[in-house]
Amino acid sequence: MDISSVVGLILAFASLLTGMVLKGVGLDALLNPAAILIIIFGTIAAVTIAVPMKELKNVPTLFKILLTETKLASDVELIKMFSEWADLARREGLLALEGKSNEVEDPFLKNGLTLAIDGQSADYIRDVLTEEVEAMEDRHSAGAAIFTQAGTYAPTLGVLGAVIGLIAALKDMNDIDKLGHAISAAFVATLLGIFTGYVLWHPFANKLKRKSALEVKQRYMMIEGILSVLEGEAPRVIEQKLSSYLTMAERKQIMGEGGGGGQEA
Repeated sequence: MDISSVVGLILAFASLLTGMVLKGVGLDALLNPAAILIIIFGTIAAVTIAVPMKELKNVPTLFKILLTETKLASDVELIKMFSEWADLARREGLLALEGKSNEVEDPFLKNGLTLAIDGQSADYIRDVLTEEVEAMEDRHSAGAAIFTQAGTYAPTLGVLGAVIGLIAALKDMNDIDKLGHAISAAFVATLLGIFTGYVLWHPFANKLKRKSALEVKQRYMMIEGILSVLEGEAPRVIEQKLSSYLTMAERKQIMGEGGGGGQEA
């Protein structure tokens, strides 16, 4: 479970509901069928129009990604693994890594190592793996764009809902008490539109983009590691090269630095 997503959702709803209570607004004000219909179903309709059905089918998977922790290998452990592979390849040749490839679970890394063992050139391996990473980025970008679109439409639909509510309220201005209640109810749509757009959909899109960026970074590190092993670089050289992908604290684990070098959060 992705703790930050869950905690963020709890805080978002808690802050909204608590704020309403502190302002003296009853929570029953949110139970406005018309506003919910316009915002929720209106947003779904707008996104359905804007996005191909092939991509919309991935929405359940996207929610799963948002609410579960992405299982990525440790960057430090990956670098140590490449260092061990480099040492083995320099001593016994690339074919000695064939047994290691059977132990690799990550399909991307396994494919890259297999290409190296099969004797493919460094340029060919880089091109194949880079194209795979770029294709993955495109898929991730398309997924995040769905929530970005929803975040764009929801606040505007909130204004639309408020306008509809005001039209209904102003049709009968004889009863001031009833008029005030109707105007108040009209702005519930605006509240829901802004809340869902800027507290849910846009943050969801940003979370997907961030998770994608972390995975892409690790994929490029794998490419460099595989090519370094293929080119017969020394284990220490590989550690120094790949440590550029790490934070200062992680670099110290790899390089064995005792102190200094600054700090990084």
